[in-house]
Amino acid sequence: MKSKTTNPKKLRRQARADGLTPRNSPVQFSLMAKPIGPACNLRCRYCFYLEKDALFADGEDYRMSPQVLEALVRKYIESEPANEVTFHWQGGEPTLMGVEFFRKAMQLQRHYANGKRIHNTLQTNATLLDDEWGRMLHENHWLVGASLDGPEDVHNAFRLTADGRGAFEAARRGLDILLKHQVEFNVLASITPVSTADPLRVFRFFREAGVKFLQFTPVVERVADDAAAALGLQLAVGIRQSQAHGKLSVGVDGGIRQGEAVAAPGTVAAPEVTPWSVRPDGYGEFLCRIFDDWIGHDVGSMFVMNFEWAFAGYLGLPPRVCQFMPVCGRSPIIEHNGDIYACDHYVYPEYRLGNILTDDLQEMVQSRAQCAFGMAKHESLPSCCQECPVLPACQGECPKRRFLQAPDGSPGLNYLCAAYKRFLTHAAPYFEAIDRLRRTGRPASDIMQTQVVVVPSR
Repeated sequence: MKSKTTNPKKLRRQARADGLTPRNSPVQFSLMAKPIGPACNLRCRYCFYLEKDALFADGEDYRMSPQVLEALVRKYIESEPANEVTFHWQGGEPTLMGVEFFRKAMQLQRHYANGKRIHNTLQTNATLLDDEWGRMLHENHWLVGASLDGPEDVHNAFRLTADGRGAFEAARRGLDILLKHQVEFNVLASITPVSTADPLRVFRFFREAGVKFLQFTPVVERVADDAAAALGLQLAVGIRQSQAHGKLSVGVDGGIRQGEAVAAPGTVAAPEVTPWSVRPDGYGEFLCRIFDDWIGHDVGSMFVMNFEWAFAGYLGLPPRVCQFMPVCGRSPIIEHNGDIYACDHYVYPEYRLGNILTDDLQEMVQSRAQCAFGMAKHESLPSCCQECPVLPACQGECPKRRFLQAPDGSPGLNYLCAAYKRFLTHAAPYFEAIDRLRRTGRPASDIMQTQVVVVPSR
């Protein structure tokens, strides 16, 4: 994969065009709505959002009010300069709001559409889905993201009910509802050390379950730092650009170092990361093993979004997800009470931009604070990232995970750097072969009958 060094002046010009520096004309952005706030019927051990209830008053009613819902629908549609608007409903667990809440939302969308085409997506743990939900989602062409981590033991390792039982059976019933009603869906699988213990078993479970669209999300959380403790949180706050980046450093071999002591590659000494955080070497191996299986059997019939995003990066195409964009700041969230925050991973008081009831969405998205937040992703990249051959497909990933020191001691290296470098380097010869097929008019699936000279992963 060839490195494409980003020209800072060119990036700033593009950032201005994209709305990442203050300007007067409307810009496109993607707003995630949390109509039930952090409330959820599950108690997943790795969830980073459940504890956000500490940021609200005791006894808070997390149900989005009719006034906030109407302001959200009206202002989001009005603020979108394009002819299509997509509402992203997440949580917490948004289905706790009930079907009627979303019927009302669609009624308001039709009322305020003003000729624009409206789409809806729903991210859910799937445990509360029933036939009524299935019919509504199908009839209104919703795209659903269902959280399912793999086989029962993998899923139940961290995804638990309020009384401590595994949630697999309920989630699997929800998946069956989506299949029964022919709802368009993809599966989001959170990846932990339990997942990486047997990558192919996890992947083949999804294949056998009839999943056609799959996304792997690595779980990486740090235990509370002083800033988190002051807020009453159990997990560390997102990394700030001005923050001194931690006690950990990474060597050129991908090993994680704690102070002067060298830990085994891919391991981190407590208390920096939680036990459910995936290890860099484990995640890199996970992606490579599954990629090898997918490239031999599933190209064109099963779509692993992580591979799709990586291939787009290889081709130099614009990223479709924020973590692989050169800059961020275009994906704010709205909480149940109308508060707008910079990002789903930065729902902290200092990143509050305003409120939907009193403030203008475009002004919040184009505020100097939000523009600086977005540009910091690129400007805080350590030099080793700027010179890295896989930068076009990685872009330093999510700033939340940039808590390692680079080999030269500079801050801001992503915790999963070694994982992405390994996977993207491993996949590059296959991407080159698929690109050659594509340019000659042949389908990507022909790669399954094509000899590619590579050094196979273990």
